[in-house]
Amino acid sequence: MVKKNVFIGILLLFLPVVTVHAESQQTKTLLLPECISIALNKAYSVKKAENARHLSGVDLLRSYGNFLPKVTSSASYVPRSVSRSYASYSPLSGIGSDTAINTTSRSSSVDLSVTASLNLFNGLSDYAALQAALDRKKAAGFTLQRARETIAYDVTQHYYQVLLDQELLDIARENLKSAKDLLTLTDRQFSIGLKSITDLYQQQAETSNSDLGVINAENQLRRSKLELVRRLRIDPATEIALKPVDAAAIGKLSPEVDITALTASGLERRADLRAQGLERDAARQDVRRIAGSRLPKLDLAFSMSSGAIDSYQTTMLGQTYDYSYPPVSKQLENGIDHAISLNLSWTIFDGFMTRYNVESAKVASRNRQLDYEELKEGIEIDLKQVAGDYRAAFARIGAARQSLKASESAAQGITRKYDLGASGFVELSAARAALFNARSTLTQALYNLALQKALLDYTSGAMSIEQESNASLH
Repeated sequence: MVKKNVFIGILLLFLPVVTVHAESQQTKTLLLPECISIALNKAYSVKKAENARHLSGVDLLRSYGNFLPKVTSSASYVPRSVSRSYASYSPLSGIGSDTAINTTSRSSSVDLSVTASLNLFNGLSDYAALQAALDRKKAAGFTLQRARETIAYDVTQHYYQVLLDQELLDIARENLKSAKDLLTLTDRQFSIGLKSITDLYQQQAETSNSDLGVINAENQLRRSKLELVRRLRIDPATEIALKPVDAAAIGKLSPEVDITALTASGLERRADLRAQGLERDAARQDVRRIAGSRLPKLDLAFSMSSGAIDSYQTTMLGQTYDYSYPPVSKQLENGIDHAISLNLSWTIFDGFMTRYNVESAKVASRNRQLDYEELKEGIEIDLKQVAGDYRAAFARIGAARQSLKASESAAQGITRKYDLGASGFVELSAARAALFNARSTLTQALYNLALQKALLDYTSGAMSIEQESNASLH
């Protein structure tokens, strides 16, 4: 009895924790703009593009700094310096005789210096480097924009996939319910002799197949949700539910697309193409920057220095001689030296290194041009293909609606005949399968239209990651 009471007490202690955990696992409902916003804040590709843009800004600041004077300073303090040497000495004649004696000097000194240099001309290399840095800074911004657009489209695609799989699951469940109802009816008709045992078995098999279809649809929905969660980078244990987007705008879409105007605007708006063009221009400036080293370099320099001796003594023939100097501060103040100079340097021959660097830069520039042309041609082809798929999506919807209407009429007629015994199970099964496929096809066609519209905007560079999606498929 005591053990039972202890167990109940422990259970009551843990019950609030379990309750709180259950509440924390509530379903999180999301809209498409919220999903895009979450993904943009957490996407690694966007963060990398932001880091690259930051670095390009620092590089631009460095290029501006090349036009400013370079200032260096140095200071040294030697607390003890000992030097030993031999000097000629004679007691009669003093220094300068043939007698060599050892001399030891000890000193303490302070030295200060400041040097400033300004480049006046270096073959316009600094100007070319600045232009290249400006182009790369702008290119990094467009690269970041395209990365954000890519994330937005990817999330939109998987958002629609989850909604599509949810619709297909609802259709599969409704089909299973209809199969179960028909199985109940067939079982009753078999009991009173209106249906054969074969019809009953066939309906049981059809119901099992419908049940399997529901299981497959549930699994597909689970997988598509996990793929969306992967892109949102949220806790995989979070259960999400998506709200269908507004259904009004789907009917306002027009299948007419002016491919010429769309291509022109797409080439103008595509952020990645603009970034590639700027990278190409920067590569051209790199050629000019490196070629500038063939010309002479002229620098203006200014230097200022001062030094002081703190102490100085010499030992010679056992005698130590101390030399007195003014205070260090006085020496530093009165001992300032300065100089202004113009320095001209010109590399006459460097083992063809400059030539190699210039040719390497030219190859890189030509490759950038090829990348630009390849991307431009790819955009034009993609726009034509996507525009064709977009127009075909309208045709698929029209055909799917006609197929669904015909399938519904055929299924209703065959069901009435089957109930009266005038039709066999094979006809009924075929009619119900055709109806299920027609409903699924129409749902897929509607979502395909919404996705093709998003793809058309993404390919043409007109996709806005801030606006809400205008497609719904109900």
